[in-house]
Formats: sequence, structure tokens, C-alpha cells
Amino acid sequence: MDGSRQRRLLVYGLIWAVCILGIAAALHAGRNLTPPLRMAGAPAAHHAVPAPQARAGFNAIPWSVLLRNPGGSLVRLLLQVAVILSATRAVGSIFRKLGLPVVVGEITAGILLGPSLLGWLWPRGFNFIFSGASLDVLRLLSQVGVAVFMFAVGMELEVGELGPRARFAFLVSQTGILVPFFLGVVSALALYPAYASPGTDFTAFALFMGIAMSITAFPVLVRILEERGMAKTPVGAAAITCAAVGDASAWAILALVVAFAKAEGVAVMLINLGLLGSFVVVMLVPVRRFVARRLGANEPAGGAPGPGSLAVVALLTAGSALVTESLGIHALFGAFLAGAIMPRREAFRRCLIPRLERFTGTLLLPLFFAFSGLRTHVGLLNDAEGALVCLAIVVVATAGKLGSSMLGARLGGMTWSDAFSFGALMNTRGLMELIALNIGYDLGVLPPPIFAMLVLMALTTTFLTGPLLDLGERIKSSFARGGSAGAPTLPR
Repeated sequence: MDGSRQRRLLVYGLIWAVCILGIAAALHAGRNLTPPLRMAGAPAAHHAVPAPQARAGFNAIPWSVLLRNPGGSLVRLLLQVAVILSATRAVGSIFRKLGLPVVVGEITAGILLGPSLLGWLWPRGFNFIFSGASLDVLRLLSQVGVAVFMFAVGMELEVGELGPRARFAFLVSQTGILVPFFLGVVSALALYPAYASPGTDFTAFALFMGIAMSITAFPVLVRILEERGMAKTPVGAAAITCAAVGDASAWAILALVVAFAKAEGVAVMLINLGLLGSFVVVMLVPVRRFVARRLGANEPAGGAPGPGSLAVVALLTAGSALVTESLGIHALFGAFLAGAIMPRREAFRRCLIPRLERFTGTLLLPLFFAFSGLRTHVGLLNDAEGALVCLAIVVVATAGKLGSSMLGARLGGMTWSDAFSFGALMNTRGLMELIALNIGYDLGVLPPPIFAMLVLMALTTTFLTGPLLDLGERIKSSFARGGSAGAPTLPR
């Protein structure tokens, strides 16, 4: 190993050591903090923030009369689906025409359907369409959609085929996780006394803040690269590789955080983690081999999965999700693991993944976006302090993720201009961030004001990806005109 590589590894090691020690010190310091005695505007879990009182006139129409028939619950669900799909398609199309990520438009549509806009402009209609009792069905349907989506994400991961880029991907991705995670935990020291839910453990709150700051949306990043024609470029290939490795690491960390937050004691947590580790080993070795043989036997000559193979896939996904949910982790981890052990045969994946993505992207994920929007009440940030705290979260999240990813890429051999574009891509959060935030909300760790701030942070960082990439191209062009030479774009 040459001296230059040794120095780079030493810098990586120092960064990691500082972050790990800083996280431990912040968690220790936070033990002496106490959350506020009460929290204004906190709704019950799984329910939207109550809308304002209805006014006279059109709002006073007794809409509930329409739902007095025996199928009223089904009528309401169908109405919710129709409204959500119409809104997400319309806003997503507007964002596409503006050259912005469609997923940001769909998430924005979900927020507009919530108490932040619809509940404010039309309280009676909001309560009629999204009544509190009906949201349980919508929540379950949206969770099914996210589980199917996570299965597809697991199938798309190619962490085992990194080849010569493995070292670069591991070092850069872990640097891009540890630094923002450290900043998130430190931010919790300032946020916990004023914004945490009463009775929330500081460690759980701080760990979720760390996850929120450090996650990257691998599927959204891939789609942005495809829309901009960057998927095959050196920077795009490096971003996809590092995002895949970082995604796997982030979900493993999130599983540990969820286990800690849900456990009733250290012993229970250790038992659950031990059982989870055993389950992962069983899935990765014997079950993976069984699935490869079973699906191969059920496939027709063309290699596309037949009805028997699809039944095996559905049963395996449901069973894996059931096990992880029973272990106190989350059903989404089981669905992700089931996708990760699927055969890597090209015909099988080419047939299954596009169908799953079209089904979830067209129908089920918009329901999840809308449900997240129903929980996001921007009106809770109605004073200067709340707005400044939200802005600070966006700045810290962007600086931590973009800056650490850029520094890691530069240490790995990229030019500064390419490293900046790489950092902008890794700063994309989008859907994966919403999934993590909703898990924290369901557990009662992230209260409504913090949840709203973090959702706005996810939207802002994803929205900034395009403009930051344009800025990176201008920086690269200016270097090229100046005759600046750089290191290889995709190091090994």
C-alpha cells in the first residue's frame, strides 16, 4: 500500500473516530436533559392534526349524510384514493414540466391535502374526506405499498457486485453517514428540552435525529440520474454505488434504533437483536438457496416468473415482514430483506421489478405520501422560533450530508467539482426519509412539530438536488476553461 493511500485511510479513520466519540459524548450529555412537560398541538398517533372549526355556508353542508349507507367506510376509502391520486398526479405533472423531481411534487401534494392547506381552506370537506377514524384503513393500505416498494428496493441493491469500487464505496458512504449522524445527535441536545414529546427517552430521540440527517434516498437518486441522463457517467455511477452501500448501512442502523426505541429494557432489546441476527442469517443462507432453486423450477423457458414463482415471492415477503414485525423491528425491514435474497437472474428481475414499481408508484406510494402529508402540519411552525429552527435543521442536514460526502469523495480521488456534484446527489432524501420519519412518528419518538420540520427538510434537500447539480456543472465548466486537471473521477 503506497503512502498516499495510507494517509487517506488515516484521514477516514480520524473522521470516523471523532464522529463515534462525539456521538457517545452527546448521548451521555443528553441523559441529564428533560423534555417539556407538555407539547402544544400534538395529535394522537395515526391521526391528522384536527382541522379548524367549520364555517357557515358551503362548509356547513352535512356531508356525512352521504356515508350513512352500510358501505360507507368503503365509499370513504374510495373517495380518499380518488382525491389522493388526482392530487399527486396533477402536482407531480407540474413538477415534471418545471424540470423538478416528480417525487417531490407527489410529496408536496400530500402536504397540500393535509391540515396545512385543505384543512385550513375547507375544514368541513377535510373532515369529511379524511376523518380520524377512517385514517387507520388508509394507513394500513399505505404501509402495504411501502412494504412492496421496500421489496423492490431490496431487489435492486447490488452491494455484492461492487468489484474494484467496493473500498471507495464503503469508505465514502460510511463517512457520509457518520458525520451527519453525529450532527443530528448533537442537534438533539438543543431540540430535546423544547420539542421532544413528554416522556420521550433522549437516546431514542437523538438516534432518530441522527438517522434523519444521514439517510439517502437510493431509489429517488437513481430516478433523478436517469431523468438527467447521468446514470452512466462516472459521478452518477459512483453515487449509485455509494447510495446502495449507504442504504444498506442506514437500514441496519435504523433497525437497531427501532429495536432500542421499542424495547422495554436492555435485556429485551438484546434478545430481539439476537433473534433478528439469527433470522437474517437464515434468510441469507438456507432460504436464499431454497428460493433460487424453487423459483428456477417454477420459471418458464423465457425466464420470467410464472404464477407459482409469484406465489412464492408473495408468501416469502409476507412471512419475512411478519417475523421482523413480531421481533419489534418493523415489517418494512422484513420486506427489504426478502427482496435482497431474490435471485439475481436478469430475466426474473427485468420482469418483476418494473411491474412492482409501476403498481406501487401509481397507486400505493401516493397513498403513503398523502398519509405523511396528513401528519405534517406546517401551521405548528407559526412563529419566528419555529421557522428558524426548521431553517437550522435544513442547513445542518445539507451541510452535514453534502459536505461529508464531498470530502469523502475528494479523499477517494475525485476532483473538487465532481465531488461537489457527488455530494449534492447524496444529499437527496425524499421517500426513504419519509419512511424513517413515519416510523419515528408511529413510535411516538418524533412529535408533530419536529416531524413537520424534518418532512420540510426532506422536501428541501431533494428539491435542491437539481439546482446544486447545475451549480456543479458550472463549477466544472469554469475549471475546464481554466485548464485545471483533476484526479480520476471514479477511484478504486
